[in-house]
Amino acid sequence: MALTDGARRFLDERRFAVLATINADGSPQQTVMWFQLRGDSIMMNTAAGRLKALNVRRDPRVSICVEDEYRYVSIAGRVVVIDDHDTTQADIYSLARRYNPDFKDGDYPGFATERRLTLLMSIDKAVINGLD
Repeated sequence: MALTDGARRFLDERRFAVLATINADGSPQQTVMWFQLRGDSIMMNTAAGRLKALNVRRDPRVSICVEDEYRYVSIAGRVVVIDDHDTTQADIYSLARRYNPDFKDGDYPGFATERRLTLLMSIDKAVINGLD
């Protein structure tokens, strides 16, 4: 699904997404996430072993909501998990620079020692409110 120009501008601003995944018992699990719009996908990154990572490996259906009061973009899609060290490290540092404009090499030393996963989310359905 194509996002509107207004939705793309909104998502390009530094905001947080709430990622919803599906627990093994079918209940929702939500997490506040750093994200980055990449073309027609949403890129997120997490440490391996976290509940959201386990959930998306079992069931790739997810949604995110990015809001600013009554303006929001809600997206449903599927996640592909990328488990390549060089890619996941580049992605987490790309996110760190997006969310911390003062980022410099050596910040967030834990990222270098963690096994990271990139979550690449398709944009299958979008609900856009208050934009354009």
